[in-house]
Amino acid sequence: MSRFWSPLVHRLVPYVPGEQPRLANLVKLNTNENPYGPSPRAVAAMQAVLAEGADALRRYPDPTSTALKDALAARFGLTPAHVSVGNGSDEVLAHAFHGLLAHEAPVLFADVTYSFYPVYCGLYGLPFETVPLTAGFRVDVADYLGRPAGGLVIANPNAPTGVPLSLADLERLLRGHPDAVVLVDEAYVDFGTPSAVPLIPRHDNLLVVQTLSKSRSLAGLRVGFALGHPDLIQALERVKDSFNSYPLGRLAQAGAVAAIEDDAHFQRTCGAVMATRQRLVTDLLRLGFEVLPSTANFVFARHPAHEGLALFRALRAKSIVVRHFAKPRIADFLRITVGTDAECKALVGALGELVG
Repeated sequence: MSRFWSPLVHRLVPYVPGEQPRLANLVKLNTNENPYGPSPRAVAAMQAVLAEGADALRRYPDPTSTALKDALAARFGLTPAHVSVGNGSDEVLAHAFHGLLAHEAPVLFADVTYSFYPVYCGLYGLPFETVPLTAGFRVDVADYLGRPAGGLVIANPNAPTGVPLSLADLERLLRGHPDAVVLVDEAYVDFGTPSAVPLIPRHDNLLVVQTLSKSRSLAGLRVGFALGHPDLIQALERVKDSFNSYPLGRLAQAGAVAAIEDDAHFQRTCGAVMATRQRLVTDLLRLGFEVLPSTANFVFARHPAHEGLALFRALRAKSIVVRHFAKPRIADFLRITVGTDAECKALVGALGELVG
């Protein structure tokens, strides 16, 4: 704390990212990283950029990321005018909160969801209200209807619960709030949740945000994007160019384009994660855990006879790291990333010893 801090800095409650521990024989299942590597074509594309020599890095990258926008537009059946990209989906979300959700009415999002949402509201001075999930940790669309909203934010599937919302329910939200942007955060959509992208031509208030960090195994590259009506995209571009005109470097752009175009690798690795997820759920249920229905690359589970924090600490002592949230309603849950079969087997073995 310093006398030079602005009043804003004093008020901020920053987001706390997942731990990146350095432990011997680590089984790392805490930050939802994909256990399989990125597309070899993506790696080759980045290596090709470096092979160009000194000009590859001494010159600025394309500020509009034209090739990447073209690739994403082709992938989703849209036009480049429907696409904005940024330095990870967190930056794209930040621009959306700043450029599309900053109104007098509050932003609405769930009480148990991605904890960066209230951080953005605090940073930009946005009023917000949290809407409780049901007892089963599901979004009840009726709770969002008939109330003032400067915007709505729905993580689908939700994080950290992994529970999805149907497209029919999303359309109810879009129709129920035609004058507010409905932002659907699809960070984990590729592991079994229908995407809201096909709804974009019918709803000019829909913004879909995705990332290459999870299903494309490029968390270290930091590439995210938004899809929506060109008017919404123009707002994001205006904010971007008032903040950072060059958010994606040449390596990131080249790697992202190649990853988007390598559909075979994408389908194969997502399929492997989903198959392991099902086996992990079966094993956890056998050990007596309650496991929420997940369509993400993680599961959210608790044991009726053991505190979540105690299990988290006991696993960490065994060099197995999962995520624990010391928050109301979910303090006894563990969020467990779906790793390789071997990593999940090690986790289940350790939990078997701990819960008897």
